[in-house]
Amino acid sequence: MSDNKSSFHPAFTVSNIKSNIPITLELDNVAYSTWAELFKIHARSHKVLNHIIAPKKKVAAPSTDEEKELWSTLDALVLGWIYSTISKDLLQTIIEPDSTAMEAWERLRDIFRDNQNSRAVTLEQEFSNTKMEDFPNALAYCQRLKSLSDQLKDVGAPVDNNRLVLQLVAGLTESYHGVATLIRQSTPLPQFYQARSMLTLEESGLARKAAHSATAMVAGSTRDTDFGADSGSVRGKNKNPKKNGGGRKQSGGG
Repeated sequence: MSDNKSSFHPAFTVSNIKSNIPITLELDNVAYSTWAELFKIHARSHKVLNHIIAPKKKVAAPSTDEEKELWSTLDALVLGWIYSTISKDLLQTIIEPDSTAMEAWERLRDIFRDNQNSRAVTLEQEFSNTKMEDFPNALAYCQRLKSLSDQLKDVGAPVDNNRLVLQLVAGLTESYHGVATLIRQSTPLPQFYQARSMLTLEESGLARKAAHSATAMVAGSTRDTDFGADSGSVRGKNKNPKKNGGGRKQSGGG
């Protein structure tokens, strides 16, 4: 085996698996396809992919004690990566004494393949009812839609780009009517990441417009207050001379 010919191996350089696979796989927040893809990329780049996925071409099994020891060490390392990037509930579900990394990998795959139809129905309902008004900003709204589409893919009900973009548009609030029309009338429809970019730019524009309006209102209120104060001062000045004049007249009459 290519990864068993030297005691030094690239996998030994990994000090923190979570820096390479920054998400935690959970049952409640299904992100299996994303997690699995990140894990496979990491395993391939560190030459241990054959510890979770059997190679298409048959390779020679470890023969010497040194090769067997290295294979066992690497397998334990990969198994540790799996255990470190899943939730405690999943860990308790799949952990078995003397398990190999490939056995743990296949248990996880089987878990996320179970009850696909019922999962698909629930996710479809949530996907169709996702609205922007339920999120603090455009980015959070887009991320939720993308997450749900990834989960639907995991359960065998993939969402194509057109449907994802149209659902994004359908859930927008009235403030985004302009950009919604622009996206809807595009032929072909933009890719989801492009529509997301258009939406976040529109959000920034609306925020600047709102800030400008608020500044203008404050400035207008300040001018009104200053004008009121100036008017009062003028009235006061006009009134005092009248009083003084009246007083001088009475004095002269005496």
